[in-house]
Formats: sequence, C-alpha cells, structure tokens
Amino acid sequence: MDAAPALATIRAHKDRLFDITVCLRPFRAAGPRLDTEMIGDTLVVHNYGHGGSGWSLSWGSGTIAVKKAMERSPREIAVIGCGALGLTTAILAQRAGAQVTIYCKDLVQQARSARASGVWTPDSRIALASAAGPAFGALWEEMARTSWKTYRSYLGLPGNPIEFKDRYALYDGTPPAGLSEPPGSLDFAAYGNRIADLTPRSVVLQGADVPFPVPFARRSSTLQFNVHAYADKLLGDFHVAGGKIERREFHEAGEFARLPQKVVINCTGYGARALMRDDSIVPVRGQIGWLIPQPEVNYGFFYRDVSVVSRSDGIVVQWIAGGDMFGYGDDHEVVDRAEAERGVGVLEELYSRVSPNSV
Repeated sequence: MDAAPALATIRAHKDRLFDITVCLRPFRAAGPRLDTEMIGDTLVVHNYGHGGSGWSLSWGSGTIAVKKAMERSPREIAVIGCGALGLTTAILAQRAGAQVTIYCKDLVQQARSARASGVWTPDSRIALASAAGPAFGALWEEMARTSWKTYRSYLGLPGNPIEFKDRYALYDGTPPAGLSEPPGSLDFAAYGNRIADLTPRSVVLQGADVPFPVPFARRSSTLQFNVHAYADKLLGDFHVAGGKIERREFHEAGEFARLPQKVVINCTGYGARALMRDDSIVPVRGQIGWLIPQPEVNYGFFYRDVSVVSRSDGIVVQWIAGGDMFGYGDDHEVVDRAEAERGVGVLEELYSRVSPNSV
C-alpha cells in the first residue's frame, strides 16, 4: 500500500466563507430524456434530466444526442442551453460537421451547472432502479465510458480544468461493509460496478496510516472538474470552431419551431420542467459553501455528512445529511447560511485535533 502523504490543513473558519450557492439538480426516475419529437417542421432531440451526473456524463450523453440529430444531415444545428450538457453537445455537433448556434438565457458561468461540486459522479441520482429498466444500465455505461475517455484530452491543460485528486472517506469507527441509505429512501440506481476497471481500487487506511485524526479512512483517486476553468475552455473551443451564442429565453417548446435551424437539441436541464411541462423532473436541491481557495490543499474528503472538494476557485463544503434523499423534491434556491456554517463547523472541529501545519 502506498504511504499516506502529508496533507495541508484547511483553514476551516466560518468567516472564510466568501460565497454560498444553490442549484437544483434535474432528476428523472427513468433516467435522462434522450428521445426525439417533431415540433412543427423541426426535429427536437432531447438531452436533459441527468440528476447529479450532468458534467460526468456530458460527453457520452451528447454523443448520443448528436448522432440522432445528424441522421438528418443538417448543415446547421441549434442547441438550447449553455450549461454542462449544452456546451459539450454543441462542440460535438461542430465536430460532426454542423454549424452550431447556442440559444440560452444564461451563459455557463451563470447557469446552474456552474454551481456543481465538481467531482466525477456518473451515477449520482441518475435514475431509480425500478423505473429505469434493465436496458438503461448498458446505456449508462456507454455514456460513462465515452465521457471518461474524452476527459483524457483535458488533463494537463493550463488551469487544470480536469485533474485527478485523492479523496478520502473518514470514519470515527470501523468502516461499514457497504453503503446504506436511511430507511424510506428511494431505490436510486447504482452502476459503478460496471466501470470499476476505470479507476484504482480504494484502499482502507487505519491507525498511523490515516493522515487525519480518525482511526479509519478509505482512500480513492478520481477525476475532478475545476468547473470555471473547464467551462472557460469549452466556451473558447466552441467560439474558435465558429460557434455562435444568442441570448434568448424560451417560454414554451413551440418556440423551437420558429428558429431558423430545423434540427434542435434541447439541453435545458432543470429548466425543461417548466419549458417542456415535464413533471417527471424532480428538483434535488444542493447548496455549496465556498471557503477561500488554498492551492496547497490538494485532496477532498467526506466526513460526518460533509463533503469537501478543493478546487482552484474555492474549497467546496457541502452538507449532505440523509444520503441521496437529501434535497430531494426541494425546489428552494434560497441560500441557507446556517446550513453552510454547520458544514464548516464540522471541519473546524476535525482540524482542531491536529497540528496547524498538517493533517
């Protein structure tokens, strides 16, 4: 087993919270909507409803959507939405040979996608096992593997838009044999075992091998998105390839037929609930407290219902109590400072047990 590295201490104090953001993840029990329909004389390809897996599955999902769109061999394609799914789908459509215009209310920096935690979570609230059906697992695996392979080309670029980092699960007692959800939880689908060959196996640390003041930890290595740097890179790639962006807000799906492009890919995320009158989309609220960045902190962890992700634009602190049901059905995007401070308080107590220079 590799020796545990020395880890820099996070300066976890409530007065270092410089921002708090809230987003709504678009969950669909049957999984993302990837079908097509005709609206007037316009072919609309849907690509929304990815729960907490939008960034993680974006390239694979976009590949499926673009393939359906290109069956008409269009010279021009419209993409609705400029979040994680919209940007990657637009770039894929360009690579397929189409001229692409993105229509959006907000650019990615203001979109809900910009408020994601930034961790590779390809099956986070992606579907319910009972609703998705047995065939969805293979489709999910295709999307996950396609996305994973594509992210290889973004490693090592200026700003580290995509990078590998160690992540720890910390335990005050013996690690449980398996993950469990609280009583009354829904049967959220879990497909991670289908792509177990992509990442190193996690290892259990104990005693002196644990670089934290807890008796046990589980260490893994996974992909991380520095969302703002990554989004800037995607926007730049889209513009360099001749892409156009038009700021426009849609109020009902019939407006798609009024666009000059007759092939449209709908990547509106949670906005599709109102736009498409799609009540199958369930909001899952997620809030992030942002601590001032610390470049020397190059790891993340989960401890006592708190998830921590160290990014170049800030240290993400997210309170997650109750597993995947936390935030389910909650459409409130109002900031809850008490929730953010509760998470920072857990970290403050953890680091109070160690020396000031290292965990």
